[in-house]
Order: sequence, then C-alpha cells, then structure tokens
Amino acid sequence: MKQIIEYLPIIIFTITYFYTRDIFFATLILLIGLFIQLCLEYLIEKKVSKKTKIVFGISLLFGGSTLFFRNEEFLFWRPTVINWIFSILLLSVEFFSGTNLLKMIMGKTIILPDNVWKKLSRGWSLGFFISGLLNIIIAYNFTLDVWVSYKLFGGFLITLTYIVIMMIFLWRGGYLNKTEL
Repeated sequence: MKQIIEYLPIIIFTITYFYTRDIFFATLILLIGLFIQLCLEYLIEKKVSKKTKIVFGISLLFGGSTLFFRNEEFLFWRPTVINWIFSILLLSVEFFSGTNLLKMIMGKTIILPDNVWKKLSRGWSLGFFISGLLNIIIAYNFTLDVWVSYKLFGGFLITLTYIVIMMIFLWRGGYLNKTEL
C-alpha cells in the first residue's frame, strides 16, 4: 500500500503532463500529489517517515523553483538531488556513526551478518548515485517527453533491477532459503 501511495504523485504528474503538455501545471500537480501523499502517510501510520519528509522538502524546493522561475531545469535536478542525498546518507551514517542505515531499516525483516549489510548498503548507495546520474543524462540529452516517460517507467525499473540484484546476491551467498524467494 505504501509503495502505491509513494508512486502515485509520479503517475499523476506524467498523466497531467501528457494530457496538458504543460510541464509547469504538471509540476504544480506533482507538488499537490506529494502533499497528499504526506498527509495520507500521516493518517495511515500516525507519523511521516524521514524519507517522505526529504522527498517532499526537495520537491518543494525544486518544484517551487520550477514554478517561480518558469524554468523546468530545476525540476530536472529534483530526482537527481533526492537520489544523491540517499546515496550520501547510506555512506555517511555508517562512516560517522558506525550504524548501517540499511540494517536499521530492513534489519527486522532479514537477519544478515554485518559485512553483508555493508555490501548491500554500498550497493544501494551506488544504485542511488547511478539513478541520479541517469536522470541528468536523460534530462539534458533527450526530449522533455522522453524524460517525463523515464520518470514514470525508468525509476521503477531501476529500483526493480536493484531489488533483483540484491535478492540474487543474498541467495547466492546462502543468506536466503529458496522458500523465502
């Protein structure tokens, strides 16, 4: 349910853009959708996650700048900045505090040795960095239509790819039983 709520603003943004062909109106709809997402998360879980707060704050800054300056380049950087923040967070929390953020988030779901959590954390950090880089490459080398389509399908496919890679890594390392897949 939470994943659907998280993905809904991007779906609505894409539909709005292709229906109106107005990136600025679609950006406004995206910001409204993210605000609704934030409210729904609070109503359902009685709290708002740090991830949601970060995404909303960065979106408000870059989406608001897009609308205020009437320049879609601010919007292009929004996903990259979000991805790079998560990449840096995964690395810096462990470096400065010795705490593995990924283990904190997923440690109740699966029990793994610390060295495996470290590899997964670094892998996801790399994945977030690559995702941010791909976003900028597509934004500046393809049409706006391609970039908006990429936002809908590319982000989902990249995340799905990293989940599959993580599952294969865990399975090959003997950390998952075949029945857990």
